[in-house]
Amino acid sequence: MTDFVNLWVYLSATPLFGLTVTLATYVLATAVYTALKQAPWANPVLWSVVVLALLLQATGTPYPVYFSGAQFIHFLLGPAVVALAWPLWQRRDALRARAGVLLLAALVGGAAASASAGAIGWAVGLPIEVIASLAPKSVTAPVAMGLAAELGGIPALAAVFAVLTGLVGAVMAKLMFDTLGVRQPEVRGFALGTASHGIGAARAMQVHPDAGAYAALALGLQVLLAALLLPAAARFFS
Repeated sequence: MTDFVNLWVYLSATPLFGLTVTLATYVLATAVYTALKQAPWANPVLWSVVVLALLLQATGTPYPVYFSGAQFIHFLLGPAVVALAWPLWQRRDALRARAGVLLLAALVGGAAASASAGAIGWAVGLPIEVIASLAPKSVTAPVAMGLAAELGGIPALAAVFAVLTGLVGAVMAKLMFDTLGVRQPEVRGFALGTASHGIGAARAMQVHPDAGAYAALALGLQVLLAALLLPAAARFFS
């Protein structure tokens, strides 16, 4: 026990703390997720976030101290996103044949996600800066933060909304698709990537390779369309 305490004291004072605790938490959450046969409610990203937040709160660890180590994992997000191009390349002929339909679906899906969030926020009387932070909720968090800043929102709040959107999609998508009778993995994946960006795409990858590929495509299309159209829409309605 003394050795464990000494190890904890050492790690908590170095960048190794954030890296070690993040990896250990995710590996444990993934093991539980696998043991439960990938039940959506046991999503390892969701429970890793919960456990890490509780751990930082319980130990009084400032977030910058934690992130000084976790940033090494954060850096790998870039290469991970680029790697999503490989399953798209493998299906390039099918994607090329469906290009028009997929682009239209991405446009309608992204517009529905942003417009519904803004309409609900306006209906319940949220401040305009919160509504602006809600609008890019279905775009991956780094892009959502940049868009929120441009729209007059709060980047940190936009990141929270984006992560929550991704987690809700990853947890609830299977139930919703089954209820609606949507069976094709390509359709399920594209819808999940459109609504729930990277976290949804990660969940789709775990379920079916075609679902993961189409989710990755939807993720990229939402980033492109939102970056081009949301600022233009904001200027039009202002």
